[in-house]
Amino acid sequence: MALPLAPIAVVALRYGAVALTTYAIARSVERGRRDQRVEDAFDEMPEGLTARREKSTEQEQVNATARMRRVIRLGENGPGVEIDAVGLTRIRFRKV
Repeated sequence: MALPLAPIAVVALRYGAVALTTYAIARSVERGRRDQRVEDAFDEMPEGLTARREKSTEQEQVNATARMRRVIRLGENGPGVEIDAVGLTRIRFRKV
């Protein structure tokens, strides 16, 4: 009995297109760098939310930080993973 190749070809083309698109996107993304000053700022940030507002003559600026540290374990004494999420935000308003 002959094997119908048309459905297999459609699936192969679809997966090939996804693979080619993923490869092209991966090649176009610039490799990031690690700045030790930023890493130190992340480590010194307090847990929770903070916000600060600065007002000058020309512009107004709002800075906000957020940090969440949690440990998730499988079982009471099982293996775990620590999640440390830090976010920095700066929003500037200027009259133009």
